[in-house]
Amino acid sequence: MTQQIATNPPTGPELSGVRNFRDVGGLPTTDGRRVRPGLIFRSGHLAHATENDVEFLTSLGLHTVFDFRNGADHALEGPDVDLPGVRNVNIPLTDPADGREFWKMVRDGDLGQLRGLLGEGRAAARMQNSYRTIIRDRTAEHSRVVHALAEDSVPALMHCAAGKDRAGLSIAVTLLALGVEREAIVADYLESNAPHNRYRVRRGDDSPDARSPEVMELLAPLFDARAEFLATAFETIDATWGGVGPYLAEGLGLAPVTLGRLRDRLLD
Repeated sequence: MTQQIATNPPTGPELSGVRNFRDVGGLPTTDGRRVRPGLIFRSGHLAHATENDVEFLTSLGLHTVFDFRNGADHALEGPDVDLPGVRNVNIPLTDPADGREFWKMVRDGDLGQLRGLLGEGRAAARMQNSYRTIIRDRTAEHSRVVHALAEDSVPALMHCAAGKDRAGLSIAVTLLALGVEREAIVADYLESNAPHNRYRVRRGDDSPDARSPEVMELLAPLFDARAEFLATAFETIDATWGGVGPYLAEGLGLAPVTLGRLRDRLLD
């Protein structure tokens, strides 16, 4: 019987300048333990954090903030605000919607251009291909994160731009290493669809045509957290390495002693 997945209580006030923030503590592992609250957090970028947001984030006692954004993200959104006494580690990962020209089209393209770029399943296929690529090609980056968590980097906050894709995959990899049930990982991932978590879709103007129902439908796969996207990541692990165990050992280079230290540090 699958354990009931606990819904985490709010960890603090609603953040006004940071989207998609939550603590992944409480998620169940396959051996009956749970992720310890207050150690692993996830969110969107911190570039627009307010003074109150900074005060709350500082109260978490964070050791490290992992920022998975790339240079284009930083140019668009700005750098993270400084949190006193917190180490900031930038580990760029491939953006599922990578490229300034692509995002310019998303923001400013007309309906015909968006149909050609994203229609007939192309947007969803782009997302799934990106998830597949990140899992397959970014093992060094994910290894760096998990090894850091096993050593000295908690409490930690992981974020990208929206806190959904790159941060979502890095959180998923971390949770797999902890032995968290896949069902629980998916449930946490899908929390990014909650209205207060969702990334705000930005278009070049506010005219009705710019945000028509068809335009928003074409853009939806880029901004949705969909179970099939994360399933693609799990399938890639299984197909490439033959399962989570070999992925952790061969793909991420996690020795048994390091994996044990990680679980002792992060699990109740």
